[in-house]
Amino acid sequence: MTDLEATRALWADWIEEASAAVGIDPECVDVVTIHAMTKQIAHGFERPMAPVGAYILGVAVGHLQEQGRPVDLDSLRQAIEATTTDRQQEQS
Repeated sequence: MTDLEATRALWADWIEEASAAVGIDPECVDVVTIHAMTKQIAHGFERPMAPVGAYILGVAVGHLQEQGRPVDLDSLRQAIEATTTDRQQEQS
């Protein structure tokens, strides 16, 4: 097993445990999308806001699911990322 495989296995184990702790399906956790979005926030806006952005994404997903509305994770991610782009342009 490579170091990357070992790391991903460790992540998967933790995601399963953390998901079980709060009663959600670990398959709902899209690590690639979350990492892409938090990278954009951290590098395109402010690093401390990256976990806040992930939280906002999670709240949005839960809210849509609660309303029985479809969840388009990519659209939500893009909407949140767009707010960082707007801020970058304002600061320039």
